[in-house]
Amino acid sequence: MHEWALAEAVVSAASEAAEKEGFREVKEVRIRVGELQQIDEDVLLFALQQVKGPRFESAVFKVEEARARLSCRVCGRVWVFDRRKLDEGVVEAIHFVPEVAHAYVKCPRCGSPDFEVVEGRGVSLVSVRGVR
Repeated sequence: MHEWALAEAVVSAASEAAEKEGFREVKEVRIRVGELQQIDEDVLLFALQQVKGPRFESAVFKVEEARARLSCRVCGRVWVFDRRKLDEGVVEAIHFVPEVAHAYVKCPRCGSPDFEVVEGRGVSLVSVRGVR
């Protein structure tokens, strides 16, 4: 489960941010997860609780999802990805091999499979709040 590796990376990045800001205690960590990452939020939150250090004892971790937006390289149309329109097996395949999306996802305007992901991948640290 890559949620555990992500949790460790989030805590590490949040620790660096807290150190830089001079926080002795972290109260809140906000994380943005791209929809295409297909992270199990409950597993991520559990992993964060398990890997957090003493500075994070009372910290609340908040996860927000960044919807996936795609842009057609042929006609320029930008659209929001809707995984509900895909078979669950296809969604799983896209999760493990993102490039396979081009075989199943097409531009709603021109039908081209040539698109780029503009938003909706990756995990980022949005903010760290704490007490000095």
